[in-house]
This record gives sequence, structure tokens and C-alpha cells, in this order.
Amino acid sequence: MRLLLDTHAFLWFIEGNPKISPLARRLIENIENARLLSYASLWEIAIKASIGKLPLHEPFDTLIPAELHRNRIETLDFTIEHLSNLVEMPFHHRGPFDRLLVSQAIVEGIPILSADEVFDTYRVQRLW
Repeated sequence: MRLLLDTHAFLWFIEGNPKISPLARRLIENIENARLLSYASLWEIAIKASIGKLPLHEPFDTLIPAELHRNRIETLDFTIEHLSNLVEMPFHHRGPFDRLLVSQAIVEGIPILSADEVFDTYRVQRLW
């Protein structure tokens, strides 16, 4: 199964944070699943780290590649199709990163791993 990880799902997983649901943890740990992390999430992490909203225990350019490699998580770039779909989406959610993640999940036809219940208002499968 292909899965798109929301930013917090990725961070909680690599931190071992108990906020991650048991289902989300199992899905991420299952290497038979293709786990994807959007460049939008990487952008969000970089911005929040740079303004002090997200302390990282290692430098971004060390931590992120190491965790992606260690956990066999692939990256998902955004495309014109993802952005075009975003233009048409209703504004159930105002967060630009989350809206792009939802658009990517819709276009790719894959579920998103997220605790964010507002995603349920879109035509996307949310697992948590």
C-alpha cells in the first residue's frame, strides 16, 4: 500500500512520540508499504525549524536524510497536477502545507496518515 505521511506523523514516528496512533505506527513500520513524505512536509519542517517553532535534535540536513534512509521513506515531489487540483479544492483547511498534502493524496489516489480530522471533509482517505 502507498501511504502519504502528514508532517506530524513523520515527526512523531521518528521521535517515538506516544501521540502517534498504534495503527499509524504499524503502517509506517511495515516496510511492505510504500511510505511517502512530501517535499511540502520537508519545507514545513525547514521553515518551522528556522523560526524556532520546531526544535530538532540534529541539524536538518543530517536528521532528515538519515531518517528517510533508516526508515526507507521515499519523498514525493509536488507536480503541476497536484497544484492544479489544489486550486479547485474547497477551503475546509487554511494551512497551505496541509492543503497541498491533501491535494497530493487525492491526485495520487493514496491514503494520508494524519491525526487531523479536518482532512475527513475532503475526498481523501485518512488513516490514523
